[in-house]
Amino acid sequence: MNILLVDDHAVVRQGYASLLRALLPAMQVREAATGEEALARVQEAVPNLVIMDFGLPGISGLETTRRLRQRLPQLRVLFFSMHDELPLVRQVLDAGASGYLTKSSAPHVLIEAVRRVLAGHAYIEQPLATQLACNPQQEDPRLQSMTQRELEIFVMLAKGTPARLIAEQLSISSKTVSNHLTLLKSKLQVSSHAELVHLGIDLGVVRKAG
Repeated sequence: MNILLVDDHAVVRQGYASLLRALLPAMQVREAATGEEALARVQEAVPNLVIMDFGLPGISGLETTRRLRQRLPQLRVLFFSMHDELPLVRQVLDAGASGYLTKSSAPHVLIEAVRRVLAGHAYIEQPLATQLACNPQQEDPRLQSMTQRELEIFVMLAKGTPARLIAEQLSISSKTVSNHLTLLKSKLQVSSHAELVHLGIDLGVVRKAG
């Protein structure tokens, strides 16, 4: 059996690949740094499981998953992301992913998730599963109208992440982030960054402090 690990940060990707190889020695672990590379790797050899990061340069993790699932409906995808916001988790599950956990998870949680998804089960990190069960409502239409990249940047901006860091983490230019911010303000009918943050809290993409 083999796993394809997709993450654009080389140190992070290689660290988790080493962890998977050490704790699951029977598994072959291949790596991809982008969505485009992941699509090519799957074309070469279909993996038993894809472990997918959410934020990737170029084709996003979400869009990559949609394309993979269109081509291979039985392919199992486990998202492993720094994000824990419910709108993002719901988008991932709607795209056909079999599971979701955050990068703050302990190594044994990742291994348990891999084993369960490979066995044909769904796996959602317990705190997220609890939040989803307690908040079953449909997404706000304003969130549904956003592209995946817009939603991702909206979440990061609402959490107070500086535009420079957003650009760095998503491997896009600061000008692109600024353009997205302008479009988001227009789409969401807000005029300031502060209003954007408050709207993020109201829509549930950011948890209010305290």
